Amino acid sequence: MSDIIKFIEQDFGADARKNFPSFHAGDTVNVHVRIREGNKERIQQFQGTVIQRRNPNSNGETFTVRKVSNGIGVERIFPILSPSIEKIEVLREGRVRRARLFYLRGRYGKSAKIKEKRHFRESK
Repeated sequence: MSDIIKFIEQDFGADARKNFPSFHAGDTVNVHVRIREGNKERIQQFQGTVIQRRNPNSNGETFTVRKVSNGIGVERIFPILSPSIEKIEVLREGRVRRARLFYLRGRYGKSAKIKEKRHFRESK
């Protein structure tokens, strides 16, 4: 039974999976989301820190983005295969040691900051 489910998921995921950049928990991303209001459609950007990624490499994969808007924390859960996601931009790569950053919910100000990952270049 599970073989049939995996086979169907592979068929479904092959054409539906978009080419999004690689991102992890701690990264700051800008998610372009399609919003429908009546018969009109527009693209809205949701910029924040990735708190977690669930079920990697499966069709049920989701990621949670958190931002603080007017002093209130707002979190959205996006399915990777959602047709409403137009594109994902990685703005900053964060240096974290955990896969789930739920501790950010209780923090604000400087203690909620995440250090940026450094990339060193080799000298020739």
